[in-house]
Amino acid sequence: MENAAYIGLSRQMTLRRELDIAANNIANADTTGFKVEQLLLGAEVGNRARNDAIRPGASFVLDNGVGRDFSQGTLEQTGRSLDFAIEGEGVFFRVQDGGAEAYTRDGAFTIDPEGTLVTKSGLPVLGEGGPITVDPARGALTVADDGTISQDGAVIGQLGLARFADLGVLSKDGDGLYRNGSNAAPIDAAGAQVRQGMLEGSNVNALIEITNLIEISRAYERATKMIENVQELSRRSVERLGRSS
Repeated sequence: MENAAYIGLSRQMTLRRELDIAANNIANADTTGFKVEQLLLGAEVGNRARNDAIRPGASFVLDNGVGRDFSQGTLEQTGRSLDFAIEGEGVFFRVQDGGAEAYTRDGAFTIDPEGTLVTKSGLPVLGEGGPITVDPARGALTVADDGTISQDGAVIGQLGLARFADLGVLSKDGDGLYRNGSNAAPIDAAGAQVRQGMLEGSNVNALIEITNLIEISRAYERATKMIENVQELSRRSVERLGRSS
């Protein structure tokens, strides 16, 4: 009976994690470029609570990490010349974070006092040859579908785009950034298009996530009830053994 309680407890632990993820999805339903997440579950065979060589090990619920849906979010018109959205899944803007390169779908850029195109958090946006520098005195930027940046009729650079064949190599790093934690190099982003004056909305479906919250809460209650029933059966068994002795 202890095994059933431990299995129920392992399920409760993953349900709490699922609850946190669903709540985070809802909180970021309006976050630019946010990608909906879900918990990946597996099974782990562990030692039984009692040493019983006849029966197999107990199968516990295992947290296998977080999966992300990188599907395209809705493109929303802003009219701001420094807002950019990527039309194409699995493609990211390249930015410089210290000595490393990071990736984002949040194209709400601005220009710092030195004339460098930067993200909202101040990270330089990378072009084909490094950070992109503009001269505000030459007027507004015009960006073509391929990311080519023009100012006053002259090309001054091109937005750097990166695509990954396996999106599983990317890890989340806050502020809408992703990092490549593997040796896999980005591949050509051919076919992706940059839309100026637009931002990509979150791909979170708030109604689905609220429904998930309800289902998770009910599943947690069922697991709690199962553990309570197991404990009650154990208590009764001990009482009967005591009376029979």
